[in-house]
Amino acid sequence: MSDSLSFEPLTPVAFLDRAAHAHGDRLAVVDGTMRIDYAELHRRCRALAGALRELAGGRPVAVLANNTHVLLEAHYGVPWSGAALVAINTRLSPGEIGYILGHSESAVLIYEESFAAPVREALDGMDPARRPQLLAAEGPYEDALAAASPYAVTPDDETALLSVNYTSGTTGRPKGVMYHHRGATLQALAMVAHMELTPGSVHLWTLPMFHCNGWCFPWAVTAAAARHVCLPRVDGSQVWRLIEAEGVTHLEGAPTVLSMLAYAPEADQWDPGAAPIRMATGGAPPTPTVLDRMAQLGVQVTHLYGLTETFGPIMVCEWHPEWDALSGAAQARLKARQGVGNVVSCRARVVDGSGADVPTDGETIGEIALRGNNVMLGYLHDPEATAAAAPDGWFRTGDLGVTHPDGYVELRDRSKDVIISGGENVASVEVEQAVAAHPAVLEVAVVAVPDEKWGEVPAAYITLRDGASATEEEIVAHVRERLARFKAQRRVVFGELPKTSTGKIQKYLLREQEWAGRDRRIG
Repeated sequence: MSDSLSFEPLTPVAFLDRAAHAHGDRLAVVDGTMRIDYAELHRRCRALAGALRELAGGRPVAVLANNTHVLLEAHYGVPWSGAALVAINTRLSPGEIGYILGHSESAVLIYEESFAAPVREALDGMDPARRPQLLAAEGPYEDALAAASPYAVTPDDETALLSVNYTSGTTGRPKGVMYHHRGATLQALAMVAHMELTPGSVHLWTLPMFHCNGWCFPWAVTAAAARHVCLPRVDGSQVWRLIEAEGVTHLEGAPTVLSMLAYAPEADQWDPGAAPIRMATGGAPPTPTVLDRMAQLGVQVTHLYGLTETFGPIMVCEWHPEWDALSGAAQARLKARQGVGNVVSCRARVVDGSGADVPTDGETIGEIALRGNNVMLGYLHDPEATAAAAPDGWFRTGDLGVTHPDGYVELRDRSKDVIISGGENVASVEVEQAVAAHPAVLEVAVVAVPDEKWGEVPAAYITLRDGASATEEEIVAHVRERLARFKAQRRVVFGELPKTSTGKIQKYLLREQEWAGRDRRIG
C-alpha cells in the first residue's frame, strides 16, 4: 500500500484551499470598505505567492502591518511561496525592527505606509548587504499581485519551517521562535474546537496577528470558513460598533481589551441577549469585577495560557457545565486558573528542580513544563538556548505554579523578571540596560508595578551618581529613545536600593512593596 494513501503532510495553508472550494462565495474578509469572499482571498494569496517566489526566492519574508488584509494574506501567500513568514511587532523601535530583519535574514519586507519612517530608520542602521527589498502595502503590493502568476508550493516535510516569531524572552535580546507547519495546523484546529468556530462565526481581529501568528487564528478562522473582520487599531467604541454592524461572535485579547470593552460608553447600550459573544483572554487573569461586567453584557470569557514558544495558547481553562451553579466569586476564581492542556497538547506538568511532578495539592509550587505538537522547533540560530529551554524534552516556561487536585494548573509567580504589560513581554533586564545608559544613573532595578489599564507596567528604581541630577521625565524620555514605548518605565523612584550583604539588589522587596495587598496571580 502506498504511503501517500494514508499520509499527507499537514499545513495550515491548506485550510484556504478547502474554504475556497467549499465556501468560495462566502464573505471571508471585511477590512474597512473592502469585502473579499473566499474565492477571491484564495486568488490573492496565490498571486502573492507568485510575486514573492520571484522577490524572495525562498528566503524569509517579513511583514510590518496592522491587523489588515495584508497581514492576513501573508499568512497564506508567504508559506505558499516557499518562504517563512516573519510578522513583526508594530510597537517595536527601529533598532529592534532592524535587528529582526537582519537576524531572520529576511529577503523582503512588506510594510504599511504608516510605518515608513521607522522602516527607513531601521534600514539605515543595517548592513547594506543585509537590507531586504521593500514592498509597500498601499500601491506596489497591489501592483505585484496584479502582475504575478498564481503559485503555491506545500512542504514535503510537515515539520518544515513555517514562520519565525520574535520574543524578547528574559534577556532583552530577541529570540526567533521557529514554528512548523504541523504545529500550526494542529493548534489552529484546537482553537476551532475550544472556541467553537463554525461557518456562521464572525471573528473580530482585536488580537495582534503579529503576536504568535495571532494564536494561529488566521488559519483557524479560515479552517472554519468563518469571517475575518479586520481592525487595525483596538478602540473600545469601535469594537462595539463592529460587533453590532458585522454581527461579531468571536474575539480575543489581553485583559486590557476586556476592560476597554467593559467600560466603553457603547457597552451600556448593548443588549446582552442580542447574540452570544465568545472572547478568549491571556495574560494576567481579569478581575472578578471585569468578569462580572462581561457576563452582564452576555460575553463568555475563556482564560488561556501560552507563550510564543507554544504557538500561543497551549492551555485552556476549560469550563465544566457543573460550575454554572457556583457563585459568581467562585466562578471567577476558577476562570482565573490557567487550566489544562488543549486538545492537541500533552498534559501540562508542574515539576520540581529534579524534573519530577509536584503533588497535585494546589499548594506545592514548581515550574510549568510543556510538551506537544504545538511546541516550537527551537530558537533560530541559537541551538544552545534551544537545548537549555528543554533539558529533558519538556519545555521549561520559567513560570511557577501549582496543580490543583482536579488537574488544573494555576500560576503563582514568574521565576524570571518578565513584566507582562497589556499582554506584551517586557524584559526587565532590557529596560535596566537602557536606563543605565543615562549618564546620571549609578544603579537601577526595574520591576513590575500594578496598573489598572495594562495589568502591570515597568517601574525603575534608580540611585544617581554622586553630584548628578536627573528628573523622572528625562529618564523616561531617555529610555523611549532606545526602546519601544510600551517597554519604557511609567514611573521612576530615586533613592538607595535594598541590597543583600553581598551587594545584590533585592528586587523582590521592591516588588512586594508595590504589590502589597494585591492579588498577583497571573496567566
